Amino acid sequence: MLPSPLEPYARKAEVAAAWSLGKQAAASSPVRRGIATYLHAAGIQTGYTFFAPNVPGYHSLTLELFYKDGRVEHESPHPHSKSAALRLGSLMDRLAEQRYEPIREVLVKMLAFSVWREHPDVKKVRAVFGSVTPPGITEFEQGKAETFQPMFSFDFSLRDGHGEEQ
Repeated sequence: MLPSPLEPYARKAEVAAAWSLGKQAAASSPVRRGIATYLHAAGIQTGYTFFAPNVPGYHSLTLELFYKDGRVEHESPHPHSKSAALRLGSLMDRLAEQRYEPIREVLVKMLAFSVWREHPDVKKVRAVFGSVTPPGITEFEQGKAETFQPMFSFDFSLRDGHGEEQ
């Protein structure tokens, strides 16, 4: 981004910034851990991509509710507060990561169950998780919508109070 005569100064600034953030210290260094703790507690470790000209994608969980009479409805988990909505958004982004694969099904099942409690006559729930990519500025101006790319899905059959398959 900078003119080439400024490149050496930019590299020095980059090294200074990395040093001040503890990036050069060992992972076990108390200084590095202290800085990392502060950055995470303040919520500033990820930068300002939300306000960038190219809004990043996000992840979404859609629940398909299959009723006994054949109807199908689509729902999403409903957070009951603004803080819960922020935590749910963060959870959605984490579920996409490979390291969360061992617990992914359990977490999705818990979210599906929270919606099922509001719809007790549902027989089966299909949870579809995927990546949502908003359109670029030019695409948006042309009327294009966001795109959804499924990543994984789970089917859950719900049981009644007697343990019978519904």
